[in-house]
Amino acid sequence: MTDRREFIKHSAIATAAVGVAPGLLNACASPAEQVNVALIGCRSMGFNNLKSFLREENNVACVALCDVDSNVLEKRAAEVEKMTGKRPLTYADFRDVLDNKDVQAVIIGTPDHWHAIMMMMAMDAGKHVYVEKPMGHSIEECNAMVAAQAKHPELYCQVGMWQRSSKHWFEASEMVKSGILGEVHLVKAWIYKGYDTAYPVMEDSVAPDYVDYDMWLGPAPQRPFNMNRFHYNFRWWWDYAGGAMTDWGVHLLDFALYAMDAGMPMSISPGGGIFYHKPGAIETPDIQQAIYQYPKHTMIWECGLNPGIGPYQKAHGVAFVGEKGTLVVTRSGYEILPDHSNELKGPFFEAKAQKAYGDGLDEHVQNLLSCIRKGGTLNAPVEVGAKTAIVSEMGNMAYRVGQRIHWNNDSQLFNEAAANDLMKLNYNKNWQLPNV
Repeated sequence: MTDRREFIKHSAIATAAVGVAPGLLNACASPAEQVNVALIGCRSMGFNNLKSFLREENNVACVALCDVDSNVLEKRAAEVEKMTGKRPLTYADFRDVLDNKDVQAVIIGTPDHWHAIMMMMAMDAGKHVYVEKPMGHSIEECNAMVAAQAKHPELYCQVGMWQRSSKHWFEASEMVKSGILGEVHLVKAWIYKGYDTAYPVMEDSVAPDYVDYDMWLGPAPQRPFNMNRFHYNFRWWWDYAGGAMTDWGVHLLDFALYAMDAGMPMSISPGGGIFYHKPGAIETPDIQQAIYQYPKHTMIWECGLNPGIGPYQKAHGVAFVGEKGTLVVTRSGYEILPDHSNELKGPFFEAKAQKAYGDGLDEHVQNLLSCIRKGGTLNAPVEVGAKTAIVSEMGNMAYRVGQRIHWNNDSQLFNEAAANDLMKLNYNKNWQLPNV
């Protein structure tokens, strides 16, 4: 690490010495002031996030892009120039973005294994952050990210769980809380991706010359390049992500928890396996279940890569099964399905359906920008991101251990040593979590 990067790492010391570091002053914006953003990880959802930031009414400028794939970087820079009339600066190393004093906020759209380190270093550099979900890739990372936000209360970090800015999810949750369904003792959440074909087995190869593969790996263990672990497919390998469980689970389990006022589960039981794919094609399960036990209800997660139809004929959703009826909510809206009452000789209540009011992403971005400019409350702060990411990780941990695991909320540990071993990641020796 150079002296420049040591400064970033230890910027909290400098802040304490001078009162307010220059980077923190730069991160503030008045209600009418333009906010300068940079995107790190430009290929997929990160660029979708950026396009929401760049909506004309937001008064946002993209001053920099960063990606380890120079082809992706050049393509996105040209697109930003076409959209805005100005070409952003381009970087291959995210630390150079953090050095840029014109950058007030960063969007982190990288694979999951990079989220924690980049978020923590960005806040130490005085930047606001929009970090993609899942917020962290381990329980340790999630806790460290919460501590990093507490260390920098003058900055904002919005987690990309944009359903937290979508009205109909809260309407549905309030109906569950209202008691219209009666007592709810069973909650289901699911995603069925509906892929037509399985991923093939691919041989290791030399990384393309337009990719900085060492930087792509970053904190992950050293491995040969394989196109099946690169770009979108990183999701199906434990070193970089947690499969569908953490890819979609953080969205859906979030409201499965919220509507039930649920905290951490007492135990988690696993199910599933790799059934559609040949050995070596993927590492995370292509069919998976996780049963979360709570004092007064059970929460069940299920997912599949190749099947496309789940419960209630929905590819994804959350269902709250009550004694008087069931509420099913998806990104498209929600519906309440009444059970039949023998006493009433008909349904317990009138069925209802409500379409979504919008997808929530634009509102999610505007919520962060409003907080940057005027202060306020984030819709998906790090505490929300950490809770749901940890619950999702617990489902994977039970699967990897291969047995039911039990969480002790007092000690913040599992009863099973094998599960505790998975609370931390095995980092590459060149990268570690910043100290908080």
